[in-house]
Amino acid sequence: MAEVDDTDIMMNFQGDFLKSGRKSCRYPYCIVWTPIPILSWVLPFIGHMGICTSSGVIRDFAGSYFVSEDNMGFGRPTKYWRLDVDKVCGNGAATWDQAVHDASEEYKCRPHNLCLDNCHSHVAMALNLMRYDNSTSWNMVNLCVLSFIHGKHVSWAAVLKTWLPFIMLCGVLATFILTLNLQ
Repeated sequence: MAEVDDTDIMMNFQGDFLKSGRKSCRYPYCIVWTPIPILSWVLPFIGHMGICTSSGVIRDFAGSYFVSEDNMGFGRPTKYWRLDVDKVCGNGAATWDQAVHDASEEYKCRPHNLCLDNCHSHVAMALNLMRYDNSTSWNMVNLCVLSFIHGKHVSWAAVLKTWLPFIMLCGVLATFILTLNLQ
C-alpha cells in the first residue's frame, strides 16, 4: 500500500486545507498572514506574516531578537498562500526547511523595525535562501502584494476578522463626512 504523508491528508481534491488542518494551524509550504489590530483596520493589506515549514510549523519574526514557533505574534492565521515546493531550487522539502531555519536563526539576531526589517523581510529572506521560483529578489513589498492577491482566507470568520473593522471604519468615516456636508 502506498504511503500517505501528512500534507496529502490535510489537502482535499481542490488543493484547499480541510477544516481539521485549519483548526490545528498546519499549513505546509505556506506563507500565512494575520491582521495587526488598528494598523490593519486602516490599511487591510498590511498585516503580520509568517512562513511554514514542510510539516506546517509556523515561524514568524514576532519582535526584536525573537522568532516564534507555532504562536504568531498577532494570533492565528486568517489567510494562507500555498507555495509550490517544486519551485524550490534544490532538494524540495529539505531545502525549504533549511531556508526557513536559516532565515529564522538570522532574524533571532536582529532588532524588529516596523517599516524596514520586519516579519515580511524574514519571509523574504527564507524565499531568497531557497531561491523560490528561481529568484533572489523577494522583498516585503512584493510579498505584501502577492499574498494579498493569492492568499486565501482560512474561514468565513477569518474574512470577518480581516475586513469587518475596515468596513466599519469606512462606514463611520462616510457617515461623519455626510453629516458634515449635509449641514
